Amino acid sequence: MRVILSGVLAGLLLSQGALAQCVRPTDHSAFDVTGLKTHLMVTALTCAADEKYNAFVIKYRPELTSQDKALGGWFTRTHGRRARQQQDDYITQLANSRSQDGIRQGSLFCTQNLGLFDEVMALRSGAELTDYAAGKTVAQPISATECAASPTTTRARRRS
Repeated sequence: MRVILSGVLAGLLLSQGALAQCVRPTDHSAFDVTGLKTHLMVTALTCAADEKYNAFVIKYRPELTSQDKALGGWFTRTHGRRARQQQDDYITQLANSRSQDGIRQGSLFCTQNLGLFDEVMALRSGAELTDYAAGKTVAQPISATECAASPTTTRARRRS
C-alpha cells in the first residue's frame, strides 16, 4: 500500500508536540505493510475470515515483526517517550478508518476485499509482501514529509 501521507491528523500530531517528521524509505515500507495488515484484519473481522487472517499472519510473521519494529523505530524517532502511545493511537485510527470504509461500502465490502487474502497468500516471500503492500493505496492517518537525502549520500551518488 503506497503510503498516502494525508494531512488528516497533522494538527493532532503537531498539537502533541511532534517536531518536523520525515519518512525514510524503510519507514514507507513499515507504513505500507501496517496498512495492508490492518486492512486484512478489518476484512477478517467484518467478513468472518479469521482463519484466512491467521494464515496470513503465520506465513508472514517474520516480515510483519520486522516491519512492526521499523514502525516502532519511526515513532520512537519522532515522538520519544510517547512513542508507544502514539503508535497505539495510529494503529487504532488506521483500523477505525478501514472500518468506516467498510461501513460506507456496505454489503459490497466483503465481496470487494476478501480476494486480497488469496492475493497475499500467493506471494512467495516477505519481500514480495512488502512490494505488494507498496502497490496498494491506503490513506494514512498521519502527515509527514520525505526525509531529505543527507549531503554525504548525495555526494556519493554523484560520484557513481
